[in-house]
Amino acid sequence: METTAVADLIRRGMPEAEVEVTGDGEHFDAVVVSEQFEGLTPLAKQRLVMDTVKAEIASGALHAISIRTLTPAQRAAG
Repeated sequence: METTAVADLIRRGMPEAEVEVTGDGEHFDAVVVSEQFEGLTPLAKQRLVMDTVKAEIASGALHAISIRTLTPAQRAAG
């Protein structure tokens, strides 16, 4: 998969999120910024993002993804 395809999958599932994806075609790193993460546990945040790519993971099209989740306030704080 391409980094743009992974980012598009996440954006389709979380349209309000800001998404940046880097990777080498097999291993990807995603940074997802969303107000939807406010008040959620780290596990709940991860699940929200993983739900957007679970079909690709199940099919083997997406092999590995590391996800960093932030609220807009967390991103602004740095």
